[in-house]
Amino acid sequence: MPHETSVIIHPAKNLNGSVRLPGDKSISHRYAMLGAIAEGTTKLENFSTGADCASTLACLRSLGVECERNGASVAIHGRGAKLRAPGAPLNCGNSGSTIRMLSGILAGQVFTSELMGDESLSRRPMGRIIKPLELMGARIGSSDDSRPPLRITGAQLKAIDYKLPVASAQVKTCLLFAGLYADGTTRIEEPIQTRDHGELALQAFGGQLERRMREVSISGGQKLRAIEATVPGDISSAAFFLCAAGLFPDSQLIIPGLLLNPTRARLLDFLIGLGLRLTMGDLQEQHGELVGTLQVQGGQLKGARISGGDTTALIDEIPVLAAIAPYTADGIEIRDAQELRVKESDRIASVATNLRLMGADVEEFADGLRIPGMQKLHGAAIDSFGDHRIAMAFAVAALRADGETQIKGADAAVISYPEFFDVLDSLLQK
Repeated sequence: MPHETSVIIHPAKNLNGSVRLPGDKSISHRYAMLGAIAEGTTKLENFSTGADCASTLACLRSLGVECERNGASVAIHGRGAKLRAPGAPLNCGNSGSTIRMLSGILAGQVFTSELMGDESLSRRPMGRIIKPLELMGARIGSSDDSRPPLRITGAQLKAIDYKLPVASAQVKTCLLFAGLYADGTTRIEEPIQTRDHGELALQAFGGQLERRMREVSISGGQKLRAIEATVPGDISSAAFFLCAAGLFPDSQLIIPGLLLNPTRARLLDFLIGLGLRLTMGDLQEQHGELVGTLQVQGGQLKGARISGGDTTALIDEIPVLAAIAPYTADGIEIRDAQELRVKESDRIASVATNLRLMGADVEEFADGLRIPGMQKLHGAAIDSFGDHRIAMAFAVAALRADGETQIKGADAAVISYPEFFDVLDSLLQK
């Protein structure tokens, strides 16, 4: 995808209003994939508007799944467990979620398929799914360093007991999906608990699994049944607006229909600790997922350290938290985040580069950053590096900078949230 569009962000005086967010990416991917192998028609409202989830639907169509889309409404006509051999390579675009999780399903099909992606995805390591899927009986070819494209020859899989060497919800979901096609019971143990959308989605579609602390197991041969669901608002997208609200002590923001899953809500606890005032209401459970309305009031931001399990829980939100760190009283230090080096961009380097361009003092480590507080930033011409989260994070940082900021490659935001810049602009007082 070319990243040529620039956006100019001007400083703002305050942020006020209400925003209903597009559907959560993590859940949209999983519901679409399970709908494809379920029996019956799955109907989804508020499906993610991002390009990543569109990539998942495109791959499913190439596998013989009829998918109808009208805006944020999607209907997926399930084929049951068996998909159709694709006539061409499956293009996952920029989506690591698509290539990793869909590989679990394709490992259990009786044909060979190839998964490819854009330049960014082609640099991302896939060894974490290749090893366990090969242990289950699939054959997977890749480049010498386990990067895409992947050539997957499916098989009748056998169950495994597997300890994830690195915590990853995408890898866990991949193996749970593969476990549906395995003889016996597949058990997966995580080093620390990751988001549980895969487990909840499987249960929503009628799958039976057992969960105990950091271990989950699933028996093969289960049939899934279609569901009707509204995808909750994406909490990772909410992070940008929450952090923007945090820059203005008098800000007021309401976000209805927001995903509040406890395995994703560490962000909210972190922001409360940082100084934001958050109130949750209208809580309800939808297909196992906690959903509610979030009310936000700005406050005086303090500082924090992100490490260990917090780093895993906040991995998607770290770019925007780092982008507002100079405006906090005590700064933010991020460690144990080497995973960020192999995302859509090297997010540690991307954040450090852009903050320095805006005049910030930043210390960069192999596994993170130390960003002192009480700094003044100035507008600058910065680069998204083709990374949606970097583009959006620095739109937030620019709101308190002196002068205007130009974000080159701002169209990278289309990956997860095409409407982001228009929605942010609608909330600002300038």
